[in-house]
Amino acid sequence: MQFKEKKRRRTMINITSLIDVLFILLIFFMVSSSFIEQPGMKLELPTIQSKEVARLENLVIHISEDEVIFLGDKQVSLENLGSEIENMIPNIKEKTLVLKADKKAEHGFIVQIMDIAKRSGLTKIVIGTRVEGEQ
Repeated sequence: MQFKEKKRRRTMINITSLIDVLFILLIFFMVSSSFIEQPGMKLELPTIQSKEVARLENLVIHISEDEVIFLGDKQVSLENLGSEIENMIPNIKEKTLVLKADKKAEHGFIVQIMDIAKRSGLTKIVIGTRVEGEQ
């Protein structure tokens, strides 16, 4: 007796709709994402947990309203600032710069000085401020 062999039906999953959904999600994320890289400078600002102010014995740069730069007590030009900082780095423990700028000094000029300090090998930049009501 001969038995008829039953053909097995292969089950197939139709993934066309899944591919469509993934393609739409891909387009959505590509359109909504921003890939423009903004240039900037990473600053590690110190946090304070008490009202006590710590005295930092590091490089201090003073910038006046008319963009005159003082590294410690010595007046330096913008062109010589990088080499002056590099000369002073071996003499300090922490590679930290305290930047004290007049509030009327130009923002672009201050950022330029911060960039020079970073390229010279300093790892931290602290923005110097004063307590309100203090002269």
